[in-house]
Amino acid sequence: MAVRRQVFELKHPNTAGIDVGCASQFVAVPEDRDDQPVREFKSFTEDLLALIDWLKACDIDTVVMESTGVYWIPLYELLDARGFKVYLANARHVKNVSGRKSDVLDCQWLQQLMSFGLLTGAYRPGDDICALRSMSRQREMLIGYQAQHVQHMQKALTQMNVQLANVITDIVGVTGQQIIRAIVAGERDPIKLAKFRDRRIHATEEEIAKSLHGNWREEHLLSLSQAVQLFDAYQTQIADCDAHLEKKLATLARHDGEPEKLKGRRKGRGKNAPAFDLQAALFRVSGVDLTRIDGIDVSTTLKIIAEIGPNLDKFKTVKHFCSWLGLCPGTKISGGKQLSGKTKRCANRVAQALKMAANSLRKNQSALGAYFRRMSGRMDKPKAITATAHKLARLVYTMLTRGEQYVDQGQDHYEQKYQKRVLSNLQRRAASLGFQLVPSPAMPAAA
Repeated sequence: MAVRRQVFELKHPNTAGIDVGCASQFVAVPEDRDDQPVREFKSFTEDLLALIDWLKACDIDTVVMESTGVYWIPLYELLDARGFKVYLANARHVKNVSGRKSDVLDCQWLQQLMSFGLLTGAYRPGDDICALRSMSRQREMLIGYQAQHVQHMQKALTQMNVQLANVITDIVGVTGQQIIRAIVAGERDPIKLAKFRDRRIHATEEEIAKSLHGNWREEHLLSLSQAVQLFDAYQTQIADCDAHLEKKLATLARHDGEPEKLKGRRKGRGKNAPAFDLQAALFRVSGVDLTRIDGIDVSTTLKIIAEIGPNLDKFKTVKHFCSWLGLCPGTKISGGKQLSGKTKRCANRVAQALKMAANSLRKNQSALGAYFRRMSGRMDKPKAITATAHKLARLVYTMLTRGEQYVDQGQDHYEQKYQKRVLSNLQRRAASLGFQLVPSPAMPAAA
């Protein structure tokens, strides 16, 4: 009987491999395309344009490169604008043979692997979504920087022994900001400062006034004043970023209408959410309201749409999508035995957002909340969070691909389904052992 040998065939004969660096790029083309098939180009725009012209002269239509830091972005955008099909390869998938490591060999290895179709490209949304993603990430970074100056305010108050944080929850809330800005303006009377108390604060004016007796040293007041000024500066930049976000979402709108307001559910706007109606803007972009899913608020929805976009056609199935997020179980198998089912390490921003949403379901009276508590009883909390985030990811994929709205069946419906599933398993197990389950009579009511 003849043994059939597998032969590698060229799937992408017109492929170039690029080893991306900070100062220069090493490019390899097939050896029959040029007398010097490996060349080095500097990272200046003029040299990158010369690189593209050389690839055109060599009849190259496919380019593969590693996604190294952010150095690949300018070259990727130039290649994509000139009509090349560009693949971003995962660095873990393109390791060279041990003992052979150089920029020249790396670009040649990339070119060879891609020629035989052994590499797949990373997911990258369209240009419009990439622009939205950059704005969203910029806004998130500004909020992080602003939070540092809130800590600086707290430090200055503590050094002056002004124990404001012990009587109010948030020093950047209405009451906290009015008191701090009055202190910066020169007010020192605790009784007058306590008059800024909002009616929603649980502490009394006397308690607030007692916390405002401090040591008003000049250096600490200077730190507090500058922290407030920097806080306001970042607030201005965040507002400017929100204006750009609103305009960008308006250009991406593909659907009409408004999201349905659910009765009995309160999903208020978070303090860091944009000032405009973000929920309606995201609905007009995606055509569905992801905030209907328990645990997912409008800020999480913005991160999902900004990172992956409303079109998920590049993911063949929901399993491919969950695998890209790093939320599905691992498949480490050797010798026919599964060695580990641990999920792979992944810094995916959408996965992190879904995990935070899953963690917020611990007290939620919904089917998803019941599922999270059920998983927490079976496994440790990190695994339960990952399992619940996996379920959220499947719901997100279904809504975005099918355009269906999510309807929560309730905690009781989930518990009933779980009981039916357990009963069915017990009956099947008893039948396999030759027994039959008989329901017990109802217990008499206690006198």
